[in-house]
Amino acid sequence: MLRCTKAARIRQSAVLIRTLPALSLPHFHATQPRHNRTFKSTASARAGEPYNPATIERVEDEVDVCIVGGGPAGLSAAIRIKQLEKEKGREIRVVVLEKGSEIGAHIVSGAVLEPRALSELLPDWQNLPEHPLTTPATSSRMLFLTPGFSIPLPHPPQMNNDGNYIISLSAFTRWLATFAEEMGVEIYPGFAGAELVYSETEDSVDAWGRTVKSIRGVRTGDVGLSRDFKLKSSYEPGMTFKSKVTLLAEGAHGSLSKQAIAQYDLRKESAPQTYALGMKEVWRVSPEKHRPGEVVHTMGWPLNNNGYGGGWVYHMEGGLVSLGLVVGLDYKNPWLSPYREFQRMKHHPYFRSLLSPSETGVAPERLAYAARTLVEGGLQSVPKLNFPGGALIGCSAGFVNIAKIKGTHNAMKSGMVAAEAVVDALETTSEEGEGPACDLSGYDTALHRSWVHSDLWEVRNLRPSFNTSLGLWGGIIYSGIDSLFLKGRGGWTFGIGAKGNNSTAAYDAAHTEPAHLHTPIAYPAFEPPLSTDLMTSVALTGTNHAEDQPVHLRVVPTSAYSVRTGGGATAPESPAADAFLNPATGAGSPAVRTLAGAQVAENGMDNGDGKAWVADENATRSAHVKTNVDLYAGLLGRACPAGVYEYVEEEGAADAAEGSWKCHKLVINSQNCIHCKLCDIKVPTQDITWTVPEGGGGPKYSKAF
Repeated sequence: MLRCTKAARIRQSAVLIRTLPALSLPHFHATQPRHNRTFKSTASARAGEPYNPATIERVEDEVDVCIVGGGPAGLSAAIRIKQLEKEKGREIRVVVLEKGSEIGAHIVSGAVLEPRALSELLPDWQNLPEHPLTTPATSSRMLFLTPGFSIPLPHPPQMNNDGNYIISLSAFTRWLATFAEEMGVEIYPGFAGAELVYSETEDSVDAWGRTVKSIRGVRTGDVGLSRDFKLKSSYEPGMTFKSKVTLLAEGAHGSLSKQAIAQYDLRKESAPQTYALGMKEVWRVSPEKHRPGEVVHTMGWPLNNNGYGGGWVYHMEGGLVSLGLVVGLDYKNPWLSPYREFQRMKHHPYFRSLLSPSETGVAPERLAYAARTLVEGGLQSVPKLNFPGGALIGCSAGFVNIAKIKGTHNAMKSGMVAAEAVVDALETTSEEGEGPACDLSGYDTALHRSWVHSDLWEVRNLRPSFNTSLGLWGGIIYSGIDSLFLKGRGGWTFGIGAKGNNSTAAYDAAHTEPAHLHTPIAYPAFEPPLSTDLMTSVALTGTNHAEDQPVHLRVVPTSAYSVRTGGGATAPESPAADAFLNPATGAGSPAVRTLAGAQVAENGMDNGDGKAWVADENATRSAHVKTNVDLYAGLLGRACPAGVYEYVEEEGAADAAEGSWKCHKLVINSQNCIHCKLCDIKVPTQDITWTVPEGGGGPKYSKAF
């Protein structure tokens, strides 16, 4: 496929020129050559050597716009920029970096699409070839579940699906990508945006009037490092894409987005973001039970008073049914397992009937499983959208309409509005990109004047009402009154935490209560094939990570990790904090020891500094284990929907110097990670930082998603 071919060429270019000082290579593209670009690299390092980023020179490429994330927001922005390029007659080079192995590989959603933004972006989409909007929503129902019954409820008008389509969001993004490429957008799957590239000097003014460094591009992740940060024979340094504008479209709780939010205080005037975990399965059901176009949403059991959430059943084409459960991550009980709640939900008579063999004996089949966090905060939690040199778009900013249970239309529109601001800003920027960074404040203003703001304003109080003194049932009653009658016209707005909370810590984690305040939940036994154990489900995600690569789930607060990788946040004090910055921080003591040794040798430090850094790493991990096991009964072992985290007991692991506590040790099965980001959000100690693994790793969701 074309996208893989282009990515392969970039990697080949990086390998071939590593031994050359500088080359001017022709720019390759699917349609026509446009201009030359200069790559810079360094001599090849030898396998087995300790990784020392200070000695690595990277391939550099200069682009006009670098978009991180190949989802609906990023692709819509890219397409709209190219449309405006044609109108204005100015050539604009646009690159989209996607960490998945291909476009759509990491995309998961329900999904019912409101085509409003699509009709603005591609007005003739219904006549375009192979468009995936082939299943119109024909009916919508709301059910309240008890353990044995399903009770019909009035359907809120915001959830009306007239004119909407049940789609595979993965297939939809693949389809959008074909148009982006035809228009000249360069899409590079398998390239994970690992670091923000900052200007060397304080060259810009942020939204609050402070003189700051601007963002001048993105560095992709290195490939070919071992778990303990030594170079493998396959090592390739990441590339640096220097850009005039950087758009972050990573989805909910993106690793670069949260750094930009903290660096530029983008939540100074907004509430903290809140999240939920959505788990999904795709089944092929018996033909007698398949009703193409039917949309069903559920409330109540199995969650009841355990937390906010609900289920869905969408009847897709081809005999497929998408079903799932959303669990708000502000739940209090650490004994709760979102995955087990999801599996228990399928034991309800409504789901059992749908997923059982028909009278003709045709057996349903579960085809796929996925999980991903989604934003829930709504309008109150939308941060300042622009920063010097770029902006947040899509779920990186948080435009999901939780009452509609839809966000794709708003994500696409935000990308389109940002694209218009980008083109305007580039017209006042020199070709060389010198001077202050591009100012995209016009995007923030325009977005809040668009129908995205109106869409979110009407439902701004629905989700927050469940966290007021009204409680769960009060929230249900209030939401019914507001959605049916007030429709957002009330003169009040419910808050979500304190404004100006610019901490990288997630607000939902603060709701978690100690385990001793709750009773462990007795979940029913699995009933294959209706419900199965977690690892059986994870096998359906197609997840794969390169063997023996650094752990990308770091046991370190985001603020500490950011300063060690150049993110600019302030790290907490530690014995070696002032000595040097260690990129392996949080990846385990063997990795930190390797990097410490390399940097001690490079900087002429004595061995005491390296030992102090390793001791600090072990102490941090030991403190994590102590609090999470002692107070929260190892919450992540139940909360993670992919079985990544285990708090295991083993003899001889009592020494804090080895990162353990009272014979308990944290085991991170990072190869299982499906990139949902729950750990980063929900861990009570807020000391798990999700970073990108090697590009191309992770789940590989099919077109059914």
